[in-house]
Amino acid sequence: MGDVIAFKRPKPQDKHRGNTLCKNGFHKWEVVKDKPFDVKGGKLLTQYRCSRCGAIKSEKR
Repeated sequence: MGDVIAFKRPKPQDKHRGNTLCKNGFHKWEVVKDKPFDVKGGKLLTQYRCSRCGAIKSEKR
């Protein structure tokens, strides 16, 4: 027989870490550096990504 590996069940605190703030609208926005800029309607767009949940928003400059 093989070795038995004991799995540890994650605590609810670890499972939901960082998600409760985003669910309530408190994202941690960071500028996406993959695309330096995008143009829509002659205006520069800056893309932001939340470092916790991965949501994306764009803002006209």
